[in-house]
Amino acid sequence: MHLNRIHRARRRAAVALAASALLGGATAAAGPASAAPQTTPLAGTVAKAPAARAGTTGPDCSAAYRIEQTLTGGTTWRMCWRYESEAGLVLDQISYQPKGEAKPIMVLTSAKLGQIHVPYDDGKAEYDDLTGAGFGSGLQGMLPDECPGGTIKTVKVVNAWDQSENEVKGLCATTRARGHAYRMAGDQQGQVWQEQGKDLLVYTVNKVGWYEYITEWRFQADGLVSANVGATGSLSPGDYDAGDGRGWPIGEGAKSYATSHSHNIFWRLNFALDGTPGGRVEQYDSVVTPRPDGSTPTTMTTRTPVTKELAGDAKSMRWWRVVSATGKNKDGHERSYEIVPGASSKYSGRPYTRHDVYFTEYKACEQFATNNLRNCGPDAGKSVDTWVNGETLKNPIAWVNIGFHHVARDEDQQPMPVHWQGFQLMPRDVTAMNPLTPPALAGANGRPQ
Repeated sequence: MHLNRIHRARRRAAVALAASALLGGATAAAGPASAAPQTTPLAGTVAKAPAARAGTTGPDCSAAYRIEQTLTGGTTWRMCWRYESEAGLVLDQISYQPKGEAKPIMVLTSAKLGQIHVPYDDGKAEYDDLTGAGFGSGLQGMLPDECPGGTIKTVKVVNAWDQSENEVKGLCATTRARGHAYRMAGDQQGQVWQEQGKDLLVYTVNKVGWYEYITEWRFQADGLVSANVGATGSLSPGDYDAGDGRGWPIGEGAKSYATSHSHNIFWRLNFALDGTPGGRVEQYDSVVTPRPDGSTPTTMTTRTPVTKELAGDAKSMRWWRVVSATGKNKDGHERSYEIVPGASSKYSGRPYTRHDVYFTEYKACEQFATNNLRNCGPDAGKSVDTWVNGETLKNPIAWVNIGFHHVARDEDQQPMPVHWQGFQLMPRDVTAMNPLTPPALAGANGRPQ
């Protein structure tokens, strides 16, 4: 939990830095000095990743900023990384090239955290960890054992809490086994088709108060992307005072009550499927109808085009996808990525946390789901819910909100085990078949012959 005294001191420092930045007094994004052609913008501006160069197979950034990994089965993921003073790790120009595809398939222009909102159950404290508590300033250096088999990259943190240590070995890019990628028993006796998967992982660790947040992006060989944040670190010794019935007893007897609180984490996604900004958004709902005679119920799935900005609520058998404006797979089907929210405890205390997914029209100033520091004009709101005002979606930005209500337990001390929250981006018709299909099954596309 957050130690209120330290957290509030850091919040004041972060707000002071932000105010200075909006006047052009500080820098917002940094990385290795050799990061050209990208430049370090003023904090009141937004670093915009350049588009991939025509005729190239890699992202348009220097080697210091580039991540490229070929996984089991021949799939290659490519991307650029940078570091923002508030959001921390940002991934740009994320592309996916499975075997059999002549060139990379662009997926996202950029992907990053959009906010970590932390309200306490007793109503005495509430934080926006990215824009109000110095999340980006608290990048932690990693030990070699924290990045097994991978590479730890050096990140220049312009607004580091300790300016004597503003070059931090704090970004890990590695691979990790995840078990079965697929398994299928064949027609022949004893024939089993199976493959063990290995994923690309990119992650950082940022410290805010007593918490340490692991920001993890996981890329699979079959095109699936997982975004997760793991909270770990330490229970705050200043929060064992929840004697009002809102906390949980920690330690021997019933003397110390840890204050319960929520972590409402937002991600900001800018899609560019096939390298074209925009695309369209669709919502799908399935309704199950029982039959009067008790026989098997019927299920009908309907598609609703999302043509204007949307504040969406996750429901059973509801999902959204972002469809490529230009690209189709080899079967002639439009490429898309489906948003798959993970388990979430929706927090109803603020308007911006009452919905699970937002689609807003792109505006460079709209960077943070709450307490947005960018200048969007005198009448613009400061949170994502206020940006949903009926505009037509031409270049949609997706915001995903996943909540976790943390009621501490004895096992949370000390140190606190990592608790994860996140979502997935699942390819839907990006390729004509499973990109890991073994050659012997390559002809099994569509209706069995």
